[in-house]
Amino acid sequence: MWSAAILAGGQARRFGGCDKGALVVDGQTIRARQLAALSQVADDIMIVGMSAPHRLQPGDQGPYGIDASDAEADAIGLDTAAGLLVRTVSDRLPGRGPLGGLHAALWEARGDAVAIVACDMPFVSAPFLAHLLTLTSEADAVVPLTERGYHPLCAAYTRACLEPIVRRLGEGQLKMTTMLDDVRVRKVTAAEMCVFGDPDKLVANVNTPDEFRGLAAHQGHER
Repeated sequence: MWSAAILAGGQARRFGGCDKGALVVDGQTIRARQLAALSQVADDIMIVGMSAPHRLQPGDQGPYGIDASDAEADAIGLDTAAGLLVRTVSDRLPGRGPLGGLHAALWEARGDAVAIVACDMPFVSAPFLAHLLTLTSEADAVVPLTERGYHPLCAAYTRACLEPIVRRLGEGQLKMTTMLDDVRVRKVTAAEMCVFGDPDKLVANVNTPDEFRGLAAHQGHER
């Protein structure tokens, strides 16, 4: 059994504090796109750092084309048509950034390994995530590595990472790539990622409004 988690924490200061998971890409919110992909690879799906589903009420409007759909609102904390239950999970150690979110995901996971996706990554695909999860049989962490470096927020982890994470959190060392020094890492190179699509597209994320507008270059392309 595998688990999956969308890390929804963070204040998105560079994006005006908006809910980046509700940004619309190719006609769907990023979160709806992610849930569709994760539901194909995991039996247990969590949204970490989102304390209440009321943030996803149908018809909610905001900047940059945000419009939460009925289907997305129904998915959070409810059974979907496919019988999938999406759980909302709070950070056990608030204010610790993505590493704290990974800690909560691993602590709460029902599966043997967890696929982690940041809430602002619209192009993650089920085949790519399944590949990462499969590789956890030979490593504690499976992390994409491109010319831009590691991508620890689109990766797969096992519970073997929990102890090193707790130690790093206790020491105030919150950088996720530093934690990778303490575990067995399986790197997934750009060449390996090409089987599943454009590596840059697979791990593309949205930190700023300019980056969101830049996603237009990817939209409509073959995956």
